[in-house]
Amino acid sequence: MGNYRNFDLVVYFISDGVVKATREKLQQNIDFFNKYMRLDKVYLEPYRDGVFASEEQLRLCKEVFESNGIRTEGGITTTYPQSKSPKQRLFNVLCYNDEEMMDLLQQVCELNAKVFDAFILDDFYFTNCTCEKCRADRDKYNAEHGIADGSWQEYRTHLMYKASKKYVIEPAKAINPNCKITIKYPNWMEAYQETGYDPILQKEIFDEIYTGTETRDPVNTDQHLPRYLSFSLMRYMEDIAPGRNGGGWFDPFDCRILDYYLEQAYLTAFSKPREMMMFCFQALVNSVNVPALGFMLDKLDALMDKLGTPIGIPCYIPNASQGEDNVPDYLGMHGFPIVTTPWFKEDAPVMLLTESSAYDGDIVNKLEKYIASGHKAIVTSGFVKATLGKGIERITSIRNRDRKVSVQQYTAEASRFWNRWERSFSEKPVNIPVMEFRNNATWGAICKGINEEEAYTLLARDFYGDGQMYTLVIPESFSDIKYYPEVVLNRMREEFQINGIYLGGNPMISLFAYDNDTFVIYPYVDRDTKDSDILVHIKDAKSIESVDYPHTIQPLYVEKDYAVFSLRATVGKFSGYKINR
Repeated sequence: MGNYRNFDLVVYFISDGVVKATREKLQQNIDFFNKYMRLDKVYLEPYRDGVFASEEQLRLCKEVFESNGIRTEGGITTTYPQSKSPKQRLFNVLCYNDEEMMDLLQQVCELNAKVFDAFILDDFYFTNCTCEKCRADRDKYNAEHGIADGSWQEYRTHLMYKASKKYVIEPAKAINPNCKITIKYPNWMEAYQETGYDPILQKEIFDEIYTGTETRDPVNTDQHLPRYLSFSLMRYMEDIAPGRNGGGWFDPFDCRILDYYLEQAYLTAFSKPREMMMFCFQALVNSVNVPALGFMLDKLDALMDKLGTPIGIPCYIPNASQGEDNVPDYLGMHGFPIVTTPWFKEDAPVMLLTESSAYDGDIVNKLEKYIASGHKAIVTSGFVKATLGKGIERITSIRNRDRKVSVQQYTAEASRFWNRWERSFSEKPVNIPVMEFRNNATWGAICKGINEEEAYTLLARDFYGDGQMYTLVIPESFSDIKYYPEVVLNRMREEFQINGIYLGGNPMISLFAYDNDTFVIYPYVDRDTKDSDILVHIKDAKSIESVDYPHTIQPLYVEKDYAVFSLRATVGKFSGYKINR
């Protein structure tokens, strides 16, 4: 690495800044960054949204940065205001059937390859064009491939793949055979296929991929992405192209409080990236974000010194799938240590399946074999609903009758005591789907929601062969998971333990585990979150060591094989620990 031990710190520099740059002003702005952080690299962009910088200006910026010990690579944002043939597009993204736009794309890629040995495509590379040419080309493609519903998915992924080779990769490599080209993927994974992205296909033609970890304000944005995604999407992309996921990219936009900006950086760092990418230079100059982040980067670097490779309960999200979008991230924000993956992990001892997993046409057969051989699967209510009539009936008696109910009272089964339940209440009603089951064929009393004299399962268990399947009921509004009472969340978390670790305590706290017996606790900043004491249950642990302030923490008590530790969770502050077993 460069200026930091565990990652390179990089920044993106947009084309308007390149056009307007002077040597003096650029040096002044670099000096501002140097006060608070240590930049390793800058991505210099010659083109964005009709602003095309000259080669002379591009080389000027390259020279100034490199004279400050900062490496340079190129970038491009593929937005185009209008061509001679006007067409409607969100965000002015490219029409891949527009010759004028494709000529420009090739021109910019050739300039990047001429000046740099590497460049990156910003995530506006997607397309949503529905012009006459695109519609006609889609219809022709769909007819040739037997696609009867008129959808755009397969056509657009084919189109982006073809255009990438013809207008980006081949022309750039013709100019500079050693030029490495990276495609950056957006943060909205659930929509990739609709706009042309297919990471599993495209990793074969691009040298590297890159990951958008911008979660920003979770409410006051157009995307509404759970913050845990800044971690989980990084791990997903690493699983797609091991060792070729360049880094995580976050920005300061729509962050109404500073902590939201910093949380993006924290969660990106917890994923162990090669690069931490700040977008963008122009938005960060003279911003309070820079000194705040610069201070925290050294703390993150020191923490990462102690952490191994991230581990978690794998959640199978097949490529180009949809359904219960972002449920793994909502769970992750409440103490469920989940890592998303595009692969069915048949060797994992525990696996999570959501409605998206049902996009795999053979999923029930895979699941049946997995459980019968002695593994544990946790499936969501959405998964069960999606696989009814497709074989899930072989494994469970649970059925979905399209009923919904509002609950505010709950019971949770004590895991280590027979016939003992704890009663609890939520601060607001939670709407849940009713998952009916046959008594004593399925055990539905592990966690229940109660309405008057009716009780509804929230966590159920089926034995099958040598293994088990648990069904986890997801609220109608996924974010309402945080309103499940603490005792309910604790009982659910117990089934999601990783490396013998599970959390007990409030919602809005994430647990990140690593393969060297370390873990990190992070409580999110939110209007409702408060500092709290939490319990961490660790199998076969003798003690734990704080990696922040070296001292040994003894267990509060030991219950069977689990040592239980009391820790203070301070909102907005991450804490790392080493387990002594």
